[in-house]
Amino acid sequence: MGEQGFAAQERTAVLERMGHEHFDILIIGGGITGAGIALDAADRGLKTALVEMQDFAAGTSSRSTKLVHGGLRYLKQFEVKMVAEVGKERAIVFENGPHVTIPERMLLPFHKGGTFNAFTTSVGLLVYDFLAGVKRSERRRMLDIQATLEREPLLKRDGLKGSGSYVEYRTDDARLTIEVTKEAVTRGALAVNYAKADKLLYDEGRISGASVTDWVTGKPYEIRASLVINAAGPWVDTLREMDRSKEGKVLRLTKGIHLVFDAERFPLKQAVYFDTPDGRMVFAIPRDGKTYAGTTDTVYEGDTAHPRMTAEDRAYVLQAINGMFPDVKLTVTDVESSWAGVRPLIYEDGKSPSEISRKDEIWESRSGLITIAGGKLTGYRKMSELVVDRAVQELGRLHGQSFRACRTRHIPISGGSVGGSAGWDAYVGKQTAAGVALGLSPDIARAWATRYGSNTERLFAIAAQSMKEATEKEAALPVEVRAPLLYAMEQEMTVTPSDFFIRRTGALFFQIDEVKRWKQPAIAWMSERAGWSAAQERQYTAELDAYLYEAVTPVEVEVKPGDVKAI
Repeated sequence: MGEQGFAAQERTAVLERMGHEHFDILIIGGGITGAGIALDAADRGLKTALVEMQDFAAGTSSRSTKLVHGGLRYLKQFEVKMVAEVGKERAIVFENGPHVTIPERMLLPFHKGGTFNAFTTSVGLLVYDFLAGVKRSERRRMLDIQATLEREPLLKRDGLKGSGSYVEYRTDDARLTIEVTKEAVTRGALAVNYAKADKLLYDEGRISGASVTDWVTGKPYEIRASLVINAAGPWVDTLREMDRSKEGKVLRLTKGIHLVFDAERFPLKQAVYFDTPDGRMVFAIPRDGKTYAGTTDTVYEGDTAHPRMTAEDRAYVLQAINGMFPDVKLTVTDVESSWAGVRPLIYEDGKSPSEISRKDEIWESRSGLITIAGGKLTGYRKMSELVVDRAVQELGRLHGQSFRACRTRHIPISGGSVGGSAGWDAYVGKQTAAGVALGLSPDIARAWATRYGSNTERLFAIAAQSMKEATEKEAALPVEVRAPLLYAMEQEMTVTPSDFFIRRTGALFFQIDEVKRWKQPAIAWMSERAGWSAAQERQYTAELDAYLYEAVTPVEVEVKPGDVKAI
């Protein structure tokens, strides 16, 4: 992939290069915003480095509602410009990566005495369609009571007046981030995970890089760059404090949790977006034999790196589900998995967490540190364009450099070269047939094609090779686990088992029993290939076990902020 690979075993080589070369920009933060900036900058010809202190997407970018949505909720706050922007961006994100984004009809029911009625729903969705530039086939439809119940029989019938139907885009947020990062690397960027910026470097008062520690080896590196971009998400203000420029607007973190159920216990036919008695909105979404629901929206002051579900969070979401779908009668024992995430919002006085705007803003400090704060998953490409425009302008002023204009509107991300949305179904059919011819089951072949897109052929090549040459230890892992795991280590800088089971596959959320079943042979296999010490193997095992425990066990008291545990 490009000049420098993106394999786990190449991390040290990447860091060595970073420590010896001078970059146009150094990006701190490997969530979707940092990844988008790296792709745009690398494509324009900027010499680009990116460091992430955890795994890529480990913060907010793997803990969202997993929707590239058009911002319908912001109409309630009259955020007209935001709805128009993110709605149009949504279509671009879909075209550039159909393998990580799926259009899905969403039902918005309205009941007597609820937040919405037929008029406000119809007008709201009509305005939304217009602002977001929604294509004709995906525009809103208004449904009567009978049509609503045909689409979703589980809905509360008491007081039901009808519904609106519109299209949202379901995504795998972590894989979207990984694929954008891989494309950036293909275009010349250097990117590395588990590398923490401990200290900012200055030259005559101007920021000139960062001192970075590799958390795997403990080795420090000094990375020099003409510009430093702070895309650290929830940690944006931590870097501003290091830069002594935290003033004016600051971040306010809010927490959201999601619960996962087996589809047999919560057999939702289609996605539903519904209001709760306290006026909040909750999504319930079917996905791959499961149904997940969320989210909460509470002020968060705990450990930024390790948000946890509380018993109160869980009770709130269960109550919301049972209120709207009274026949399912879900209890805590039905929760198969969960995740919690924090949203970094820009704080404005006098607003509740649900009302604080998700707008993004760019700030530049006296030292020259460029910070991108706030924003949404859906708008990552446009946010990145604005940041890189600013960087290019600054590089022109500082060094007289010039670069081409932004082209990311039309750049498929890694795995996205499938002929756009129009060619997607045919591509999946062709790859499924190819996988079956190789000896894979139709379900596995299709699952790989839909997860990896145009990278599926690489998976098939790995599978064919490993079926021929599997050692006894490798044979303990079925090919449907072994091939994606090898691909993740060789092509997606997967360092730990948690990287693989959470962010590369989402299995800990949506196939938690499979994680429990295959974790030991997978860890043994990774350990052998990566040459872990016994201490590392114990540490990584304990880390995954902790995530498995936390997925179903709430914490009674929020963990207070502290140093993030090094791996």
